[in-house]
Amino acid sequence: MIWFNEDKGFGFIRTEDGERLYVAASGFADGNEPQPRCAGRDVIFDRANGVVGAHAVDVRYVVVPEPRRARLRHSR
Repeated sequence: MIWFNEDKGFGFIRTEDGERLYVAASGFADGNEPQPRCAGRDVIFDRANGVVGAHAVDVRYVVVPEPRRARLRHSR
């Protein structure tokens, strides 16, 4: 995600090929609404072609699992 302006309802995503794709607030999948400070977050999406050109749809944030914590072992 390059950036998303919540007030204006749109933003841009950079593809793996370096292309900038427009994304509207309605382009996010259910439960993945645009979030404040989403710049730099990894997303997955589908590409669609419309009247104004290519844009991102069905945008979902990539969930990064938290690393497992080591257990503390007590010596006896």
